[in-house]
Amino acid sequence: MKVFLRDKKISQGRKTLYLDFYPPIAHPVTGKSTRREFLRLYLYEKPKNEADRDHNKETKILADNIRAQRQISIQAGNYGFMFESFKKSDFLQYFRDLVEKRKTSKGNYDNWLSSYNYFNRFVKGHCLMEQMTEKLANDFKIFLSTTPSSMRTKSLKRLSQNAAHSYFNKFKAAVKSAFYEKFLDDDPTKRVKSIQPAETEREFLTMEELNKLANTECEIPDLKRMALFSAITGLRWSDIIKLKWGEISHSKDMGHYIHFTQKKTKAVELLNISDQAYSFLGTPGRSDETVFPNMTYSAWLNTKLKIWVIAAGIHKRITFHNFRHTYATLQLTAGTDIYTVSKLLGHRNLKTTQVYAKVIDKKKIEAASKIKIDFSND
Repeated sequence: MKVFLRDKKISQGRKTLYLDFYPPIAHPVTGKSTRREFLRLYLYEKPKNEADRDHNKETKILADNIRAQRQISIQAGNYGFMFESFKKSDFLQYFRDLVEKRKTSKGNYDNWLSSYNYFNRFVKGHCLMEQMTEKLANDFKIFLSTTPSSMRTKSLKRLSQNAAHSYFNKFKAAVKSAFYEKFLDDDPTKRVKSIQPAETEREFLTMEELNKLANTECEIPDLKRMALFSAITGLRWSDIIKLKWGEISHSKDMGHYIHFTQKKTKAVELLNISDQAYSFLGTPGRSDETVFPNMTYSAWLNTKLKIWVIAAGIHKRITFHNFRHTYATLQLTAGTDIYTVSKLLGHRNLKTTQVYAKVIDKKKIEAASKIKIDFSND
């Protein structure tokens, strides 16, 4: 077992010092393997004066002494220092590791990365586990509610309420995860209320507009088939793109149906689909093959989607997820009860589906106002 002294660049021209254990050692309580112990000591990367150089010299001596002590403790089989050092580990690095675990999901990864970036800016590149307090969480909440929407420009426009809501919830999830993994003795964010999301109007297509799209040529045929498939099944892009032929079945009693695991919620679902929806999938392949193997989410693909929508004479801001909104709205408009729609969408909570019910209520109010009696001839 060897213990090495390492450094890592942090903010403001500094380098933080940490110990690198090789091979990794297991924490005596959690059993979690680790190679790092951050010492909460730093060096100036480019010392500007004699005081900075003295600081670096003394800090290196102190850090090397700690390294030597750890080496002796490990050789003697004494891992008691881990109890204290575990609490002093780097929360910012832990948060970043959680972000990287979500790289397989583009949208989710981007949200987590943005949350991390805002928190990183808030703590100025340095936050240990022991610094995670209720006050810090509250201060970060205030920071998100008042910070500019762009970290790269001098824009005075504030971060939107819904973005702040999403980023703060990701931060709370990171703290909760650290607590469950026993990096923290307590979850201070459980006493901090989340930022409330703003009421937003979910864009959707009417049946007339959906028919227009179906009868308009799209530069990417697979995109058109996926979009129409989403509009009449309610499936998300993330679930369609990973859909395999082996997950699609047919029986005399049930017709066509899909047995799959939702990427977002990890819930196992069985979804009945119509014959028309099945026809959008194309020629069946091997059971282990994906239905749409050549499609990848990108800004370029979004541009092609916008061009297709405009070509159909539709002047709405439509993204792929709006086809799922369209499915929910059209089902409720057709009279399908909200509980059934909730199950079809795979929602865990009925409140999530009630957002669409509000859209229908608004349409009913608008419809009622269209009928007016004209007394102008009296």
